[in-house]
Amino acid sequence: MNFFRKLVRLVGMLLMLNIGMTWTPAAIAETFYDSARGPTPIMQATKPPVLGNAVNDDVRRTRNYTWQPPTIPHRVDGYQVDKNFNKCMDCHSRTKAEISQAVPVSVTHYMDRDGRMLGQVSTRRYFCQQCHVAQDAVRPLVSNTFEDVDTVILKALQSQSGKTSKKN
Repeated sequence: MNFFRKLVRLVGMLLMLNIGMTWTPAAIAETFYDSARGPTPIMQATKPPVLGNAVNDDVRRTRNYTWQPPTIPHRVDGYQVDKNFNKCMDCHSRTKAEISQAVPVSVTHYMDRDGRMLGQVSTRRYFCQQCHVAQDAVRPLVSNTFEDVDTVILKALQSQSGKTSKKN
């Protein structure tokens, strides 16, 4: 009798496990939602968002912190930058920057990871848009009160000079 109960329990558990396994993937597939893709299934292509108009004023922007990569002050839509060709180097290579009046690529881009100088741009610095980005003239998504370090230091010095002049 005891053996029969164990057998019935085992068959029942296996049956429940089997039902659970067959229904679960279907339920997951229906409720899957990826914040980047939305409800679009993985095997289908999503429609990319419409790109805004990049700022195209060729004005160099202030950098807000040490080692900040400069932003790109012009459009780069359609620039070929791949293992075969880098369109950016048509103007920004050290040999062509004087002619194009573009800012030449930093000497750090010609160093390998061990600090040795190379004859061409290092492969780790070859894909410009890993670090450098074009700017869009858009309304900020969130408010921003960021101040660069020079502004913070200047305000602190002005604040201190105001306090010392009140003492005198």
